Amino acid sequence: MKSFSNIFNLKRLFSMVFDKQFLIIATLMALLLQIHSVRSEEIIKAHGISTFGDLKYPADFKHLDYVNPIAPKGGEFSTWAFGTFDSLSPYILKGNSARGATLFFESLMTGTADEPDAMYGLLAETIEYPKNRQWAIFNINPKAKFSDGTSVTAKDVVFSFYTLLEKGVPTFKVTFSDFEKVEAIGEYRVKFTFKKGSNTRELPQAAAGLPVFSKQYYTENDFSKSTLKAPVGSGRYGLKDIKPGLSITYKRRSDYWGENLPINVGRDNFDTIKMEYFADYISAFEAFKGGAYNFREEYSSQVWGTSYNFPALEKGWIIKTQIPDQNPSGTQGFWINLRKEKFKNPKLREAIGMMFNFEWSNEALFYGIYKRTDSFWENSYLQASGIPTSEELILLKPFKDYLDPSIFKNPAFVPVVSKPKKLDRAVLRKAAKLLETAGWELVDGKRVNNKGEVLSIGFLNDGPSFERIINPYIENLERLGINAYLDSVDNAQSKEREKSFDFDITTRRYVMSLTPGLELRSRFGSKTANKKGSANISGVSNLAVDGLIGKIEGAQTRKELNIAVKALDRVLRSMHIWVPQWHNSNHNLAYLDVFGRPENLPPFSIGETDFWWYDKDKAAYLKSVGAL
Repeated sequence: MKSFSNIFNLKRLFSMVFDKQFLIIATLMALLLQIHSVRSEEIIKAHGISTFGDLKYPADFKHLDYVNPIAPKGGEFSTWAFGTFDSLSPYILKGNSARGATLFFESLMTGTADEPDAMYGLLAETIEYPKNRQWAIFNINPKAKFSDGTSVTAKDVVFSFYTLLEKGVPTFKVTFSDFEKVEAIGEYRVKFTFKKGSNTRELPQAAAGLPVFSKQYYTENDFSKSTLKAPVGSGRYGLKDIKPGLSITYKRRSDYWGENLPINVGRDNFDTIKMEYFADYISAFEAFKGGAYNFREEYSSQVWGTSYNFPALEKGWIIKTQIPDQNPSGTQGFWINLRKEKFKNPKLREAIGMMFNFEWSNEALFYGIYKRTDSFWENSYLQASGIPTSEELILLKPFKDYLDPSIFKNPAFVPVVSKPKKLDRAVLRKAAKLLETAGWELVDGKRVNNKGEVLSIGFLNDGPSFERIINPYIENLERLGINAYLDSVDNAQSKEREKSFDFDITTRRYVMSLTPGLELRSRFGSKTANKKGSANISGVSNLAVDGLIGKIEGAQTRKELNIAVKALDRVLRSMHIWVPQWHNSNHNLAYLDVFGRPENLPPFSIGETDFWWYDKDKAAYLKSVGAL
């Protein structure tokens, strides 16, 4: 600015003589300075992007390290799904979308299973962005086609963004809240500009993950309408067969545009992927034994521990195995609806949590195969432990007015350890004191507040398999004087009631990332607490939580990120918004022995539908012995 000031002082001094000439020179100098400024802003152009700038794969990589690049194509992968479906529209609130419906669509870039936060080109060949990540330009592959043969263009990307913003599930509105505008700057070039002052570290990747729809198709078809009509998309799979509410089969497209992309080599190997729907867990398992589908991940400890003794397994036709899970174990638990007045007091919520006796449940119901979950980032280095570190305290202290004072001096909260019998009376007494502190006195065997209201708690549940776990919990709560009951509905009702927050306590599991960021807004941010259909199932609304999410989004190094995540984990655990359940550090798998898979699986995915393949020789053998 100093150079411009001097120039204009000279202009005033010599304007009588050199007015015209000076204006020409000044204009040229200004243009030169602008050009210099643009050039001095380092623009990165690359085949991929990661949160902190590190990419494992170079621009000329041939295939991902963990895939079999010559994996055969063919065969069917089939598994099961719970409940029913009435829609092929996975990005709107209306209807229950079929499992796998996202297969129709692709994004500009995609992640891998051996890096926590990297993305590489898919629809887009390259990405361009400045060091401050204030904007991002994606160069779309001119070869990219939708299933109707039309080209994927920048206008389709712009349309997709604004359509999701207006008509998509609330998560998109939260994710895109820091986006200033999206514009087509060429037929195959699209620019995302982010709001000034926002944390831009993750925003280019949020843009890269945008599902892309055909503008032409959705001009003629209503995006916001729940439908079973197969959409036009650019994805590897299309629709083969559908039996509404019962099954859906996807087929690998022979005309898929991206067959030979390095990111796709050795992947999407099955000719068909089929989802069989069942109303309950036991029926699904019996169907597996009978050969109705060929792959099953087992989530029931009871079934895993007692029921895998049927003939097909004993003959070696079915493989039973465990594969280590190197992801955070997730946040499976009983989630408490904080929107309801009776759950406002954290002491009450803590007391409710104490009455779930994990130790007894693990011994009596789970055959000892589970571990208790303590953290929102269980089974990872992001889990908070002990008292806060000095680095965590720096982040926590500005929010002290919104936090329980104990968080600054006590170890991170862990659930009480009960004796392995159904009712631990010592724990019962502690929980009773907490309820009294929260204003719920015991009157004639019932917990009553100062308004004379009885404390009643319903557990929303959509399947009989979970009843054996919830019912003992209910019995313990009843011994505490709480009117607890099973609120049983079918799967469709359960989903609708969760969308409208019509429940007391429900069960849910979130998959947590090793590089968390924008998704935390939708799960725990204040702006989503009362948005119907949001992922903020408990209705968390706390300025300290919002502030720490901002610190996570703004972290410039992985060390900074890890510190901020631990601080948030510590805060969320202190709030008692959930009753953590359990986890298993392995995937329990059972499948018909017709598959091949890489010998060395990547750390962040088992990849059964991604990079496994159908082994024709194995299938031929099973057919020869009558197993198929």
